[in-house]
Amino acid sequence: MSSVKPLSNATHDYCLNNAVIHIKDLRLRTFIGFNPEELEKQQDIIINAEIEFDASKPCISDNEQETLDYKVITKAMIAHVEQGRFRLIEKLAADLLDIIMEQSQVLRATVCVDKPHALRFSDSVAITLTAVR
Repeated sequence: MSSVKPLSNATHDYCLNNAVIHIKDLRLRTFIGFNPEELEKQQDIIINAEIEFDASKPCISDNEQETLDYKVITKAMIAHVEQGRFRLIEKLAADLLDIIMEQSQVLRATVCVDKPHALRFSDSVAITLTAVR
């Protein structure tokens, strides 16, 4: 039997910080770039995101209705990437941040879009953008 008391019944000398959801290495294909060959052929991209939100209620209640639904966010990101065409990874990263920040619970989000093999002699080129509420 665990000796840990639930937060709702305990008095602690600490408080919970915000939670951060990490979406790691979401691998998708899309049209990205402005060179002629990039306009005709889909390329791989890798997306990483960190989404910060107040998790104090779901940590106490254990109720999925009180937390941030990362599945909904991820599905929207996938649909946007797969259905879109982008000239710049900056634009794609900004669009993905917009999708995440549509959720009112989100306090801060960071998105990194990685474009593998964008440069010769380099594994990838990536851009990271952050939004704060």
